[in-house]
Amino acid sequence: MQQLQRTLSLSSVIAIVIGGVIGSGIFMKPAVMALQLGSPLLLIVVWIVAGIITLFGALTNAEAAAMFPETGGQYVFFQKMYGDAFAFLYGWAAFAVFNTAGNASIAYVCSQYADYFLHLPAFSKTVEQSIHLHIPFIGDIYPLQQIGIKLLTVALIVLFTFISYRSMQMGAGVQRLLTALKLAAIFLLIAGIFFSGNGHSENLFTRLQGAPQGVSLITAFMAATAGAFWAYDGWNNITFIAGEIKHPQKDIPKSLLVGLSICIFTYVLVNLAFIYVLPVDKMASSSFIAADAATVAWGTAGGAVIVLMVVLSTVGATNANVLSTSRVTYAMGTENKWFAFAAKVHPRFQTPGNALLLNAVWTVLLIFSGSFDTLTDMLIFVSWLFYGMSAFGIFILRAKMKHTERPYKVWGYPVVPAVFVLFTLVFLVSTVYTDIENYRHGSAPIINSLFGLLITAAGIPVYYFSRRK
Repeated sequence: MQQLQRTLSLSSVIAIVIGGVIGSGIFMKPAVMALQLGSPLLLIVVWIVAGIITLFGALTNAEAAAMFPETGGQYVFFQKMYGDAFAFLYGWAAFAVFNTAGNASIAYVCSQYADYFLHLPAFSKTVEQSIHLHIPFIGDIYPLQQIGIKLLTVALIVLFTFISYRSMQMGAGVQRLLTALKLAAIFLLIAGIFFSGNGHSENLFTRLQGAPQGVSLITAFMAATAGAFWAYDGWNNITFIAGEIKHPQKDIPKSLLVGLSICIFTYVLVNLAFIYVLPVDKMASSSFIAADAATVAWGTAGGAVIVLMVVLSTVGATNANVLSTSRVTYAMGTENKWFAFAAKVHPRFQTPGNALLLNAVWTVLLIFSGSFDTLTDMLIFVSWLFYGMSAFGIFILRAKMKHTERPYKVWGYPVVPAVFVLFTLVFLVSTVYTDIENYRHGSAPIINSLFGLLITAAGIPVYYFSRRK
C-alpha cells in the first residue's frame, strides 16, 4: 500500500497550528464572556487560564505524538491506550461529529460575514420552517434556514477539499500565506485601536453593576471559559498529520508550544484592544464586538474592515481544518474494512483523496443540518470528551510502556496532565447541565451535547458489525 510522504517543514506545521486555532472566536466570544463575567479584568484572566489549560492538553498530547508520529493523531494514540474499539469510536466521532462539524462551523462563520458584502439570498421564514426533521428527545433541524449562507459554506468546503486533494504542498503553501496575512491583519487592528487615541485604560478596572459574585461567579467563570475553549480549539489538528511531518519528534512539541503561545499572546492583546475603546457595559451589549471597537477607533469604515478581517481569518482556519482532519478518517480506513475506501492514497497526488472526499460529503450534510450554534456546541462537547481521555491515556502509557523511548516527555508530569483532565471533567459536567437547562427553558431548540453523544454512540454498533466476518 502506498504511504503518505513526510514533506511538511516546521514553518508549515506552526502555520497549521495557528491557522487552525485562530478563526472567528476571538471576534465573537468576548462580548458574551464580558456579559457573563461583568469584569474586563476577569475577562483577560479567563483568556489566559483557558490558553494555559489548552497548552497543558496540547503538550500532554505531544508526548504521545512524539512516541507514535503516525498519520491519524489521536486515533493512533487511542489504539495504544485503550484498544481498537475505543480508537474506532474516536475515529467515528471525529468523522461524524467534531472534525467535520468543526470544518462546517468555521466555514459557516466565513460565509455569514461574507454576506455583509454579498447579500446572499434567503427563503422566507415560512419556507424555512416548512421542512424540518424532528429527533425524539433531542429537538428539531431546519435544513432550509439561511440557504444562501449554507450554499457559500458548501462552496468553501469543496474549494479547500480540491486544493488538499491535488497536493499536500499546495495546501500547506496556501496555509502559510493565509496565516501570515491573518496575523498581519490582526496586529494592524490592535495597533490601530491602541494608537487611535479614542480609548481609556481605566476601562480595564470598571465592572458591570450586578456582576456575579461568590458561587455564581464560579458558574460564570466556567461558562466564559467554554467560550474561550472554542476560540482555542483546533490545536490537535497537527497530530493528525504527524505522518507527513519531516521531523515529528522535534517539530510537533515545538510547533504546539510556539503556535499556542502566539495564539494566547494574540488573544490577550485583542481583548485589551477591545477593552481600551469599549467600556464593559458596551462590550456586554455588543452583537459584534470587533466591529464596534473598530468603529470607535476609525469611524464607520471600521465595521467593514473588521468584517473583511473575519472573512480572511476564517478562510485560513477552514483550509487548515480541511487539510488536517481528513487524516483521522484515513487512519480509521487502514484499520476497519468498512472504511477501507478512505485509506487509499491517490497514486498521482500522494494525498488521502478518498478520505478528503468522504469528509467533504459528510461536512456538507452537517452544514444543512443546523445553525452555527448547534454545530459549535455539539463539536466542542464531544471533542473535549476525547481531549480528556487522551490526556488521561498518558498515565496509562506511562504504566503500560515504561521502557518505550519517549523523544519528548510532557513538562510537569503528573501535575500538568492531571490538571487538564480535572478541568475537562468539570467542563463536561457543567456543559451538559447548562444545555439541559437551556432546552427546558426554551432558549435552545436542541440539547447539543446529547445530540453529539447520540451520533458518537451510533459508532458502537457500526464497529461491532464491521468486525464480524
